[in-house]
Amino acid sequence: MTTITAAQPHTPADTASATDANPGRGRVRRFRLLAVGAAVLGNSAIYLGGRALGTDFVLTDPGNPVPHPLIVAEIAVITAVFGLLGWGTLALLERFTRHARAIWTGLATVVLVLSFVPLGIELATTDTKILLGVMHVVVAAALVPMLRHTPVRR
Repeated sequence: MTTITAAQPHTPADTASATDANPGRGRVRRFRLLAVGAAVLGNSAIYLGGRALGTDFVLTDPGNPVPHPLIVAEIAVITAVFGLLGWGTLALLERFTRHARAIWTGLATVVLVLSFVPLGIELATTDTKILLGVMHVVVAAALVPMLRHTPVRR
């Protein structure tokens, strides 16, 4: 006697990835990506507003007399790079320690404070230095609370 068995229908659950097994992980990634995006958009808006009001955003290194005018794309890329580095650092700490958020917040605070050192060294107009300082604070204001916050997982 020959038995014929019908093939089982293929369901999306058969190919679930590790991310699908933990839907909260995707939510955390989206939320943290939103944090980096908020920092980039915030700094871009400050730059564009400052330019519209007459800030030149020109920096001159004391050791190099050639001035360097900052452009909005440069501001956006630098903000994104540091935002992603912060996110990556937090993700690594979460993997290896139970106190990741506390350690990361301490590191983020130190990085914020140290980020003001070049503003004191570079030669620039007062309004350029003030707006660049505000940009540093905007990055911290967007990243620290949003990267630390983890949406509730189900």
